[in-house]
Amino acid sequence: MDTIASRSRASRSGLDEVGRPVHRGGGRGVVLPIALLAALLLAACGTQSTTPVAAQASPALDVTAIDAVSLRDRLAKGELDAESVTRAYLDRIAEIDDDGPRLNAIIAINPDALAIARELDRRFAESGPVGPLHGVPVVLKDNIDTGDAMATTAGSLALAGQRADKDAFHVARLRDAGAVILAKANLSEWANFRDDRSSSGWSSLGGQTRNPHVLDRNPCGSSSGSAVAVAAALAPLAVGTETNGSIVCPSGVNGIVGIKPTLGVVSRSGIVPIAHSQDTAGPMARSVAGAALLLESLIAHDPADPGAQAWPGGAPDLAPDPASRRLDGLRIGVYRSYYGAGQHPNVEAVFENAVAQLAGLGAELVDPIEYTPPAGQGDPQRTVLTVEFKHDLDAYLATRDLPGDVDSLEDLVAWNSAHADTAMPIFGQSVFEDAVATTGLDDPAYLEALEANNAHMRRTVEGWLEAQSLDALVMPVNGPAWKTDWVGGDRYTFGGTSSLTAISGLPSIVIPAGEVSGLPVAVGFAGTAFSEASLVQMAWVLEQSLQARREPAFLPSIEE
Repeated sequence: MDTIASRSRASRSGLDEVGRPVHRGGGRGVVLPIALLAALLLAACGTQSTTPVAAQASPALDVTAIDAVSLRDRLAKGELDAESVTRAYLDRIAEIDDDGPRLNAIIAINPDALAIARELDRRFAESGPVGPLHGVPVVLKDNIDTGDAMATTAGSLALAGQRADKDAFHVARLRDAGAVILAKANLSEWANFRDDRSSSGWSSLGGQTRNPHVLDRNPCGSSSGSAVAVAAALAPLAVGTETNGSIVCPSGVNGIVGIKPTLGVVSRSGIVPIAHSQDTAGPMARSVAGAALLLESLIAHDPADPGAQAWPGGAPDLAPDPASRRLDGLRIGVYRSYYGAGQHPNVEAVFENAVAQLAGLGAELVDPIEYTPPAGQGDPQRTVLTVEFKHDLDAYLATRDLPGDVDSLEDLVAWNSAHADTAMPIFGQSVFEDAVATTGLDDPAYLEALEANNAHMRRTVEGWLEAQSLDALVMPVNGPAWKTDWVGGDRYTFGGTSSLTAISGLPSIVIPAGEVSGLPVAVGFAGTAFSEASLVQMAWVLEQSLQARREPAFLPSIEE
């Protein structure tokens, strides 16, 4: 991006260079600036470690460059201690996110992070690792409740400072597993469900998150901050959420691994909702093994989630088998009815290479698998999402004590209108307004749309898999990221494959497959309900063959 031009455009719109309203001080006006907070935390802790046993990280070792699984293993063996690892990531956030390229991925640091890490080190000295994620820092998307000093805001100024009474169910699972909840990540405000012309990665509280590969390019949404945090090594692991593509797209665009699990196996309790028929949380990591490690701790039956599904057989075992490096005997369908097919030869070359690799690894390919959506498919999808959004968000807000009598979606619409200069400087709230006008879950139009949309898609995808004895589908995920200019909203020209699994509730995993003009391009696998272990193994085998993930270059711009 041309920095001068960007600043000129931002100034004219009343925004700073990362899209925050200039006279409000940005999203971090409600918390300490990250660099300052990190410095204060380090100063408060002094130079002496309280860790009695575990070895501190060597100054020559960059722990932020270690994959999550290797990091976990070193922590479990006492080769690293949680406090030093946490310090390293706090320093990295201050260096890369607040300064340097200024990625704007982190919206708030957990002021208790170092204290949590020191307590984990104390417990390690007494009895060894606390759990499977002992000492591993994890970043959470800022629509996930934490019962601590961090707010849960969905990126909205209307929720600034709003703190939950308790952890979301899956956050409690992460703490029990020994994770250090490091920070909250920026996101597309209200998970990209406020306006039809929204900019992915932008929120009124946090500003615009930048793609770490090329800074003037979009990180995709809505789990943009979570994906960028992992891609730029601000954290080894992150949790995102998805309704339709919000784990898949940012993972692909930022060159990392993301898993959208089977609907209901990861609890939705304590997540700012969009729609219960599609919402899920899921892991993001730099490797398939890292994403699988995090997902194992996220999966657990939550009786408080009406849509919860119990994992068959109890606790999942998702770690890929390193001894199995081929795909012999597997039948994989090649999905080619994606949006933009035939229009992006460079992207399609990346996909074709991945398909060829699958064949070389022994998979039997069924090519092509094609699908023509029913005419007007987008109408029932919008009906389902807007009806459920009003119902689900009103129920969520009823559990919160928000300032200004913001107790419902209708109140939020009024609040945004009253604070339009700071809450809506780039785009409006057309989706909010459509959702306010809906009449409820007993509306016949909603029930008809639910059948035409979600049930139809599930029957379709499962029908392909069953009729042709397929173990999975493989598909392209994204084209190169578009420029972020805050004018006219996102510019998708390729993709749409996320809808297959988002609408059907089936699982998917995406991995880096190559790049176009220095921007990551991904491929993904989709399968039947509860097939995450099989998808992880397929993705891991292909990942080892492709070796396609690249470290971000933090380029300011590239030639078109």
